[in-house]
Amino acid sequence: MRLMDYRPDNRFHRRRRYMPSELTISTLHVSEVSWFDPDAEALRAAMAAEVGPRYSDRVSTADRATTNAVDPQSVFLTVVAYAVHTDARETVGHAALRWNGEDLELKRMFVKPEHRGTGVSTALLRAVEDAAVNAARPRLILQTGDRQPDAVRLYEKSGYSRIPTFSPYEILPFSNCFEKVFDHG
Repeated sequence: MRLMDYRPDNRFHRRRRYMPSELTISTLHVSEVSWFDPDAEALRAAMAAEVGPRYSDRVSTADRATTNAVDPQSVFLTVVAYAVHTDARETVGHAALRWNGEDLELKRMFVKPEHRGTGVSTALLRAVEDAAVNAARPRLILQTGDRQPDAVRLYEKSGYSRIPTFSPYEILPFSNCFEKVFDHG
């Protein structure tokens, strides 16, 4: 099921220091997939490979298992972003929502490094926020670490406010927790 088509405007095509050349995405499709979809699994593995080493000096294997584990039964939604070029389609980003008590929690938000700054994260956030609103949730919550400043900036820029650390992240003192409250009026 395709959730949305997104055509980035020119402000997302600015050159980044870490990008060898400017990236042009003709269309970005954000599609709902199964948690077990091979594209979703590959993107989560890429995220773990990038982010895991940042915290390896501070997080034990047991703590990582406790806080990183996502019970597939708790997953409400998984989406993958695909950049559609003239002759090809490529996976560029992932996000999921899981139930955390009565709240929906954003999990595994990830954009491939070569596609950052192109509007993919904005499109993924729109998709999960729309799903949370459609599920009549009053807010969306998330956790990210202090060694992910780009993620913190994205969430703050996107209207998320800091909140106290929520379960199961109390064992991670470097957690940054956020919420976005929705106006259902």
